Amino acid sequence: MPDAPLYCGTSGFAYPSWKPGFYPEKLASSNFLSYYARRLNAVEVNYTYRRIASASTFEKWISTTPEHFLFLPKAHMKITHSLKLENAEDFTRVFLESLQPLHTAGRLGPVLFQLAPSFKCDTGRLATFLACLPKAVRAAFEFRNATWFCEEVYQVLRDANVSLCQAENENLETPHVITSDFVYLRLRKPEYTESELESINYRIQHYRSNGYPTYAIFKHEDTPAGALYAERLFASQLREAARK
Repeated sequence: MPDAPLYCGTSGFAYPSWKPGFYPEKLASSNFLSYYARRLNAVEVNYTYRRIASASTFEKWISTTPEHFLFLPKAHMKITHSLKLENAEDFTRVFLESLQPLHTAGRLGPVLFQLAPSFKCDTGRLATFLACLPKAVRAAFEFRNATWFCEEVYQVLRDANVSLCQAENENLETPHVITSDFVYLRLRKPEYTESELESINYRIQHYRSNGYPTYAIFKHEDTPAGALYAERLFASQLREAARK
C-alpha cells in the first residue's frame, strides 16, 4: 500500500526577503505564489487570520497554482483570540463560508485554529466549539499554553476527529500525540540541525506509512530557510517513496 500523502510548505509566501535564496531576484511579487507552487505543494494562509478573504482572492490563487496544491487557512483571530471559542458559532460559520471557493475547487486543506498563549485549558468550551464545526471541515488546533496537554483534551479532539497540531518552537513543544486521521506539524524553529531534520523526516515517514496524510509547515522568518527546509523534506520523502 502506498504511503499517505505529504503536503509541505511554509506560513505564507509573499516575502520579498526570500530573494535570491528562494525566489529569483527579478521575479515580480505578483508571481510569487505561482513560482512557490512549482517547488512546494501547500501553504498556510496567514491572510485569513486578520480578514475575511473575498471569493475573488481565492479564485485568483486557485487559478495560479496546480490542481494538487492545497491552501491551509488560519482561523480568524476573532474566533481564537477575541471570543476564545465562546459564543463563536455565528462568526465561525461566516468564516468557514468564506472558504467555500477553496472547498469547491478541492483545494482546501485543514483549517488551523491557533489559540492565544494566555488561553488556558477549558475542555468544556473546546468540546462545545468543536460540536459546531461541520464534519466536512478538517481542523487542527495549536495550543500555546501547556495546560492543554492532557488526556482529557486529547479525547475531546479524538471524538471530533480534530488534529492536535504538533507545534514546536524555542519555548514550548507539543507532545507527539495523534488525535485525528491526519497529522499537522508546525515546525517553528528558525534553524534546524542535521539530526533534527533527520528526526522530523523519520517521524513523517512513520506517520505516512501508517496511513496518516501529513501536513508539514515551516516558519517563514525573514530568510528563505523555512521554504528551503520544506523543499528538502519534500524531496527526501519523494526519494524514500521511489526506493519502495
